[in-house]
Amino acid sequence: SYIGYSCFSNCKSLKRIDLPSTVDCIESWAFSWCSSLEEFTFPASLTEICEETFTYCTSLTQITIPSSIKKIGKGAFSGCKSLKQVTIQSNVPEFEEQLFEGCSSMTQINIPSSVKKIGKEVFSGCSSLAQITIPSKVTEFGEMIFKECSSLVQINIPSSVKKIGDNAFAECTSLIKIEIPSSVKEIGSNIFEGCSSLEEVSFHAKIKEINFEMFKGCSALKRFVIPSS
Repeated sequence: SYIGYSCFSNCKSLKRIDLPSTVDCIESWAFSWCSSLEEFTFPASLTEICEETFTYCTSLTQITIPSSIKKIGKGAFSGCKSLKQVTIQSNVPEFEEQLFEGCSSMTQINIPSSVKKIGKEVFSGCSSLAQITIPSKVTEFGEMIFKECSSLVQINIPSSVKKIGDNAFAECTSLIKIEIPSSVKEIGSNIFEGCSSLEEVSFHAKIKEINFEMFKGCSALKRFVIPSS
């Protein structure tokens, strides 16, 4: 059985819903804009969370994604500004674009080791996100992935990463130091724009050019290390 497209969308007084164990599919926007929804338990039969299923469920504070889930669609939890705790038990291969965009109360998240790609704007606007560990299999950082993560002080980029998209760390106003590993072959523009606390950047990667407005507004930058290339 399944819950259809936009089935409960904009049910602003809905606080809780219990689904039977027979549900194996919840279609896109099923609970979008349910602004009073405080808790949700995923049935063990469910295999996919579709596009923008819970977008702007602004009262949702915690979720546990079970091991049965094989795919999480883009923007599934975008705009969930009260979401603080996310537990992911599944081995999804990708965090699709805008997955947690605007989740401004989220302070930390453990990304499963199975994830190889983190799409654009996944954590954009997560202004309380202070720490995050990137799995060693991730090969790509999408555009604006951490844009406006204003509490993020430090991030370790694993040596598996080959591409960093435009504006990846723009407006990360608490970021102090960062190292770009030698594995990175492609770097977008504006990636550190507005990082007003950034003091030190070390490139271990050999890059041919410093792209458009890469360090615009980095008023605290004291040290920039780059290999000969």
